[in-house]
Amino acid sequence: MVNLPREDPARPISEDDRNTAVQRVQEAYAEGHLSHEEMDERLQQVLTAKTHSDLGPGLASLPEEDAGTSSTIGALGGRIQRRGAWRVPRNLKVESAFGSVRLDLSRAVFEHPAVDIELQVGTGRARITVPRDAIVDVEGLHTGWKDLRYKAPRSSGRGGPRIRISGTMGFGRLKIRHARR
Repeated sequence: MVNLPREDPARPISEDDRNTAVQRVQEAYAEGHLSHEEMDERLQQVLTAKTHSDLGPGLASLPEEDAGTSSTIGALGGRIQRRGAWRVPRNLKVESAFGSVRLDLSRAVFEHPAVDIELQVGTGRARITVPRDAIVDVEGLHTGWKDLRYKAPRSSGRGGPRIRISGTMGFGRLKIRHARR
């Protein structure tokens, strides 16, 4: 099946999703998993796909993405904190039942043009600082008790990473802000 996590099959795909799918097909060919003809056929399917379910045939039976592109950080209680020049994986899952979460992405190293962050936070708070030029998408985030605090900048970020935040915030509040520098 499609290895684009947490997406509704009927939802239209973005250019980032399409680029990721094309890259997976090309990598499978380079590693010898596909013949040249099969690569051409799958690229055609991926390039003409409109929804996530349309991507399925083009990505079916391909090897999974590199494990280095996904990571999970979890804690029952206490604090989860990442800051400084740390590498952000393509898919980051953050799980905290009772603690607080603080992710500072302002000086982080982005190896992918789009990053998916899935939050599963129970009663704690979460704060995410994103690069100044980042584009933030919070459509996939469900808040329980308190509303999300995020104000998109007036000027759209160009050249910065696209950060998609999804998941569930139980009784805590999520604050997202853009770095000043």
